Amino acid sequence: MSDKMQCYVPLPDAIPVLRVVPMPADVNPNGDVFGGWVMSQVDIAGAIPASRRIRGRLATVAVNSFLFKHPIAVGDLVSFYAEVVKVGNTSITIDVQVFATRQGVESDPVNVKVTEAIITYVAINADGSKRRIPPAP
Repeated sequence: MSDKMQCYVPLPDAIPVLRVVPMPADVNPNGDVFGGWVMSQVDIAGAIPASRRIRGRLATVAVNSFLFKHPIAVGDLVSFYAEVVKVGNTSITIDVQVFATRQGVESDPVNVKVTEAIITYVAINADGSKRRIPPAP
């Protein structure tokens, strides 16, 4: 999809939990960043607020939804915004929104929403067994 067809958007009014610039080793033969690279970064970004809230170790148990909206290119500044959407007895669900800031050579940078995902994690003990999530502080 060409840049002219992409939907340019403002970045969320929040602090990203993660920012990364993909490198040439992260691209597929077509020159776009691998979907698997994006998925791993989304998992890391989602785990940050999840581990803060559950105050401990966690494991990814479900990718409830994952939508690739636009490709990511080498040199894009990729920002990951994540927030808690549900807390259960042992699990926590996180919404992750991903934006790429494209650096124009002859134009101002533009922001494009590239990916969105809902991930569920489970709180675990040192032995890997499930544990209850403590009440919110």
